[in-house]
Amino acid sequence: MSEPAHLSCQEFVELVTDYFEQAMPRDERERFDAHLAVCEPCTRYLEQMEQTIRTVGQLSPEDLSPEAESTLLEAFRGWKST
Repeated sequence: MSEPAHLSCQEFVELVTDYFEQAMPRDERERFDAHLAVCEPCTRYLEQMEQTIRTVGQLSPEDLSPEAESTLLEAFRGWKST
């Protein structure tokens, strides 16, 4: 079996959602894991994303002020339209 092709940090970041959703093809996962094994900044980034997901997952709608909810909804509307 040949060694997986190099993955750049930008490609790594773009694949993080697929990683968390376990939606990565095996060859991409091998490239992802190989990059993770040698790149400390991407390791820290992945750890930060995991912590963010854990923290945000504990929030309830009541934890947001009406202003924060409005700001988030507007940001997502803008994001979806781009």
